[in-house]
Amino acid sequence: MTGIVYLVGAGPGVPELLTLKGRRCLEGADVVVYDALVDKRLLEWVRPGAEAIYAGKREGHHSRPQEEINAILIMHARAGRVVTRLKGGDPFMFGRGGEEVAALAEAGVPFEVVPGVSAGLAVPAYAGIPLTHRDFGPDVTFVTGHEGAQSARVRWDLLAGASTVVFFMGLSNLERIVRRLVGAGRERAAPVAVISLGTTDRQETVTGTLDTIVDAVARRGIGPPALVVVGEIVSLRERLRWFPEFRPPRQR
Repeated sequence: MTGIVYLVGAGPGVPELLTLKGRRCLEGADVVVYDALVDKRLLEWVRPGAEAIYAGKREGHHSRPQEEINAILIMHARAGRVVTRLKGGDPFMFGRGGEEVAALAEAGVPFEVVPGVSAGLAVPAYAGIPLTHRDFGPDVTFVTGHEGAQSARVRWDLLAGASTVVFFMGLSNLERIVRRLVGAGRERAAPVAVISLGTTDRQETVTGTLDTIVDAVARRGIGPPALVVVGEIVSLRERLRWFPEFRPPRQR
């Protein structure tokens, strides 16, 4: 008897943004394989007796290689179990979900994909930044910050002319991202927002321009996970911000 794997997007952080179907997949699972960015409160919906397996990845620190995670999913499904693979954000948005379902398909294991609320959409919204607006250009571009700082596959000339660019996981490469954008022709005065721990009660947002953002982030000392938004749309934040953010105590 072959089981099934549900590839579930956990949303950007706060548990309430998990979809209804995602919750049903958690409640009905025999095995839950979850990532580092998944809020652990979601595991409260896992039924007693089900197995929870941590498979988190943080930059430079992987608890399990991707091949091992694929093998775990396949093994449990082939044993007839219902497996929920819980991934932060949306599994197909820089989450390696495509690699995992490709492995399942090749192994002949049934699977379903349950999309989640992507951090690329939700985190700017919680920071008061709508990614689209008729007055601020017709396009939004999503880029991985890990590859974005160095990879030749990234068309920096196109990003320099894009209306709004959202970098996932770009905090550690922020200085190089800024340098690449400016070098490709983006104006140094372009507004930038860096949003850390978006949608959670620890959310912090630092704003500036390409010319000032690196120093501004360093002064605040914010850490990952963080999303970087570049574009004139960031200028709406001061008028549209609605979510109460964490404020670190002032240093004396």
